[in-house]
Amino acid sequence: MRNDELVALDRAHVWHPYGPMPGRTDPLVVESASGVRLRLAEPAEGHAELIDGMSSWWSAIHGYNHPVLNEAVRGQLERMSHVMFGGLTHEPAVRLAARLVEITPGPLRHVFLSDSGSVSVEVAVKMCLQYWRSLGRPEKRRLLTWRGGYHGDTWQPMSVCDPEGGMHELWTGVLQRQVFVDAPPAGYEESYAELLRTEIGKHAHELAAVVVEPVVQGAGGMRFHDPAYLRVLREACDAHDVLLVLDEIATGFGRTGTLFAADQVGISPDVMCVGKALTGGYLSMAATLCTSRVADGISRGDVPVLAHGPTFMGNPLASAVALASIDLLLSQDWAVEVKRIEAGLREGLASAADLPGVREVRVLGAIGVVQLDHPVDMEAASRAAVREGVWLRPFRDLIYTMPPYVTGDEDLARICAAVRAAAAAG
Repeated sequence: MRNDELVALDRAHVWHPYGPMPGRTDPLVVESASGVRLRLAEPAEGHAELIDGMSSWWSAIHGYNHPVLNEAVRGQLERMSHVMFGGLTHEPAVRLAARLVEITPGPLRHVFLSDSGSVSVEVAVKMCLQYWRSLGRPEKRRLLTWRGGYHGDTWQPMSVCDPEGGMHELWTGVLQRQVFVDAPPAGYEESYAELLRTEIGKHAHELAAVVVEPVVQGAGGMRFHDPAYLRVLREACDAHDVLLVLDEIATGFGRTGTLFAADQVGISPDVMCVGKALTGGYLSMAATLCTSRVADGISRGDVPVLAHGPTFMGNPLASAVALASIDLLLSQDWAVEVKRIEAGLREGLASAADLPGVREVRVLGAIGVVQLDHPVDMEAASRAAVREGVWLRPFRDLIYTMPPYVTGDEDLARICAAVRAAAAAG
């Protein structure tokens, strides 16, 4: 099919994320991908390939077409691509669950596999609500979170996304009203820590759980906060008999410099969600882990089962490549690579602070963010990045990058140049 025919069919029939129907701009057509490069069906701004500065929405940490991950999928495909998980099990899913238990904070012992990060948060909330119902306390059904968060696009996750200015503001008045506190400051402030303690205590009688993204708030604003707040949350939840849920979908598997963001202060949640980089960007999969306390509590209830069962739960292909991706990550000195990328981003993005319209530049681990003082001109900023031979996907007032961990120094410098160019154009 010719490129123009493909684009015409796309415009007529395909509804892209966070976009109108039909779309207002034509997407670039990717023909193939390898390493950190996306090969285009037709050159754009003079480039046949683009360096991927987004890791395909933060998931492709090993880059594309990796031989180890390819072989994991190929080997599993020859055995079976899928089998239902109700009443059956298989080695890839069992080994993956055991591996996740091994590498996540100690008390997390039980793993529920699902299709996507948003669904893993749905499952986490359902676990918490059912836990308290099983214990005869159904009034504990609200959630507390801080503003500036993002947890997915399905129903319960939307209810703990920022209700003002976030992408789900449309549903205010329809979603359940949760308890929101101010967004966490970047640095540690005792007054804010006390606010967290006070609000958790004040609402403890009705709170099922506190749900937050640890250390980095992702699609809600790409904001960073002091890890010490996680310890404050853990202590306050323990003191007031409230469960703690950490959404590590974006932060898990090394992105912030530790394997999981919770590791930065050595705390463990009652429930943890992981996704995105779980399969190295190959297949859609997520997991919700919980403690024995949560699992046992649900099992003692009048309905002693977790009534949730995605059709493709524990998919063997996804399980096999997830296990291979984790093993590949841990077989390398990934922390050194993330630190190298962090240093490159700090150096390469520092001068962006001097550009007109730039409010702040911030870097943490393999995350680089340039925040503007106005909404991004998406088309102009994206085109400017493509002219530099780089794919970026700005949003709101943010131009950011989360490159694959295998990105070399020269490509990283080009990504930084593209971020600067996009900031200047946007």
